[in-house]
Amino acid sequence: MNKKLGFGCMRLPLTNPEDQKSIDLPQFGQMVDTFLERGFTYFDTAYMYHDYQSEIAVREALVKRHPRESFTLTSKLPTMMLKEKADMERIFNEQLEKTGAGYFDYYWLHNLNRGDIGIADELDAWSFIQEKKEQGLIRHIGFSFHDMPGMLDDILTKHPEMEFVQIQLNYLDWEVPNVKSRECYEVCVKHGKPVIVMEPVKGGALANVPAGVTELFKGIHPDMSVPSWAIRYAASLPNVFMVLSGMSNMDQLLDNTSYMQDFKPLNEAEYQAIDKAVELIHAAITIDCTACRYCTEGCPVQIPIPDYFKLYNEFRQIGGGFSAPQLREYRKLSGEEGVGKASECVQCGQCEAACPQHLEIRDWLAKIAKSMETA
Repeated sequence: MNKKLGFGCMRLPLTNPEDQKSIDLPQFGQMVDTFLERGFTYFDTAYMYHDYQSEIAVREALVKRHPRESFTLTSKLPTMMLKEKADMERIFNEQLEKTGAGYFDYYWLHNLNRGDIGIADELDAWSFIQEKKEQGLIRHIGFSFHDMPGMLDDILTKHPEMEFVQIQLNYLDWEVPNVKSRECYEVCVKHGKPVIVMEPVKGGALANVPAGVTELFKGIHPDMSVPSWAIRYAASLPNVFMVLSGMSNMDQLLDNTSYMQDFKPLNEAEYQAIDKAVELIHAAITIDCTACRYCTEGCPVQIPIPDYFKLYNEFRQIGGGFSAPQLREYRKLSGEEGVGKASECVQCGQCEAACPQHLEIRDWLAKIAKSMETA
């Protein structure tokens, strides 16, 4: 039976937390070895992850060190970066070289939404990946999706050749209007397309939950971690083929593989606990940011948006003014690091066009500037 846990390579261990390129290859290699030893085989990377270094890290830690038939590898064509047809061939060949994998078991059109679907259609990226499949360079094709269910239904109606769909799905976003995980999942079921789940722990937000949620979960399963509830929730859905987890250290990997080796779907009491947890989390979290950092790519003022959002959420959770450590962190990010303050936003809107959560980023930055730069 296929194990439902996949190793997401967007949040790999770093030697310098401030530098996405500083991947800790020795630790990543140990994590890869343990993952495979425990019977898991699925690895997911992409062209721009870790400032374009993730695919190289996968080559060094996985491809060079393990037989090709012992693992499955996914990468993605970055539709948001395509300008002309030649870009598809160039990037695909570069990805084959960077990973050294010879072929991709799974390959997606990356991050389809209303902003990028036109590029995929204009350049006919659909036919491009189909051709690569026919050439034996891809085993299975599909796309990752960040938009509303109506658009997803249109895509799958027009492109029945797509075999899989990767969507954001977690218990917090199941009914959230700007994500609509449930409805997107149901569209995939309607079209008979297995689902790959991304952001099951919502960028770590469902690992760092309010104290009341931790108490609730620990009261039912004292020995299980808080993130395990989120992973198991996604994996319990019958049409889910794989649940990706971005594991940043060995402890996270050991935890995830411990309960997913002999996976047991949630029972009714556990679903009821999650319903209560959703109420508590929505009451505490202000900005539903997953820290994917798509918004920072190309920001003309280099504003570290996810870092500011994390500080703002912490501020709202404690219910008072910013603490001295939070203010120091903000000043470090916007001063010592030489990047943009929230108040320096030029309102270009590229961040909002790229945001998978469809957040009103410019409005939030204005609130953060008012709160943190006048404190």
